This record gives sequence, C-alpha cells and structure tokens, in this order.
Amino acid sequence: MNPKSAQTSSDSGLTTSDIDLTPEPPPRKPPMKGIYVLPNLFTLAALFGGFYSIVMAMNGIFDQAAIGVFCAMVLDSLDGRVARMTNTQSAFGEQMDSLADMVSFGAAPALISYEWALKGLGRWGWIAAFVYCACAALRLARFNVNTAIVDKRYFQGLPSPAAAALVMGFIWWAIEMSYVGPSLSWWVFAFCLYAGLTMVTNVPFYSFKDFQMKKSVPFTAIVLIALIIAIININPPTVLFALFVIYGTSGYGVYIWRKYKGEQTSLISTSTEEPDEEGLH
Repeated sequence: MNPKSAQTSSDSGLTTSDIDLTPEPPPRKPPMKGIYVLPNLFTLAALFGGFYSIVMAMNGIFDQAAIGVFCAMVLDSLDGRVARMTNTQSAFGEQMDSLADMVSFGAAPALISYEWALKGLGRWGWIAAFVYCACAALRLARFNVNTAIVDKRYFQGLPSPAAAALVMGFIWWAIEMSYVGPSLSWWVFAFCLYAGLTMVTNVPFYSFKDFQMKKSVPFTAIVLIALIIAIININPPTVLFALFVIYGTSGYGVYIWRKYKGEQTSLISTSTEEPDEEGLH
C-alpha cells in the first residue's frame, strides 16, 4: 500500500472495513400505468354506436343509423358517471372519450345527413355537412381546454351529443313519417348549420351535472321518470325529436333571459389567449 494513502486513512480514522464496497442495486423501473377497463368499455361501446351508424348509412338503412347515434349518446352519458362513481378517472379516458365523441357525434351525423338528404344539393350539401363536422371538432377541443374555467352547471354552446340528437332526431322522425331525404334536403341543411354553429357559440345550455345519482330523491321523482319512459315509448322518434328541439333552443332562451336581467350572458371570456392548462386533465 502506498504509505501516503495509508497515512491519510489512519489520519481520518477510517479503515478498509469501514468502507462499504457492495455495489448499488440497479434503479427500479417505474411501475407501468394501466388502463381502467369499466369506463373505457362504455366509451368503446359509444364509439361502436357511431361506427355502426356510418355502416348503416352506407347500406341505406338510415333509421338504424339514427338509432345507433342515440345509443352512442346514452353510452357516452354513462362513461363519465361510471368513472366518477368508481373513482377510475384518467387522462387516457378523457382523451378516448373525446375521440369517440368526434366519431359518434361529429363525423357520423355529418355523413348520415349527407347520404340521406344533402347529396342532391351538390356543393351546398357537403359544405353543410363539413360545417357541422368541423364545428363538432372545434367544440370538443374547446371543451377540453376550458373544463376548469366554465360554470359546471352549464355547457358553453350546444353539447355535441345533443347537436347530433337534434339532426338525427329530425331524420329519424322524417323516415317514420315516410318522407324521403331529397324532399327535405334544405331542412336538413338548416338543421346541420343550426346545430353546428350553435355548438361553437357561448350560449349557455344546462348540463344536468348537478344531478347526483347517489342522493336520495322523493318517491314522486321515480314515478315521473317512469312516466317519461312510457311517453317516449309511445312514439320514440317524435318524442325524442321534440325533446331535443326544446333543449336545442333552450340555451337561447337562457341567453335572452340573462340579457334582460342584466346578468353576464357568456360563461367564459371570449379572449383568444390560451387558458392555464394545469390540472385540466
């Protein structure tokens, strides 16, 4: 041994036995993040509803195409509630839900409307279908970044499932009344533009998010729900279409009432600056 190093070790009071020569264990790999199955099953089912609708429209079965969109709407309303009730929310689930919504409530209604009625209008037909589809994409993107800064009781603009139900409800009702698509092409044109543009407005639409499934309700509420289900079953196309016409115009009623009362009519600033996205996902 080098005398100098021995001298240094003896001066510091350390011996060879005091030095830990065992190698450090390799760093552990972070655990892989899994995906919650239950809420994503509902999301995938909603996505299938939109895909099924497109396939039915390609085969000329437009009433089944409209029903597929309504089924997707019901499933889409359940996945978020299931995730909250089971504490299985995730960023993956949020992104998956948005992509499924774009197919089921953006692309599917636009393509079905075009195939059923708008094709005969030439360029005006595909312009109306594209405006609806583009507005659905813009509405979903805005919803994702504004989640933390919008009043939870209201949607900012017509939600995409309701917009799809408005357009598909009209087509389903018209088929039930034995109308053919080309005879109502301009009506479908108007519904597509109205639903699409209303999605990207700041008009407030009630969200029903303050309705808690875990809270107890009076017995009469259950009776009322049963009565609503019975009324819908009398003539589903007509009743559902009427309900979504009422909801699709209710936001403008709220807007006019707030304007009359001197209250703030917009739920959020219309500034083009990006909001702080921390905690939004």
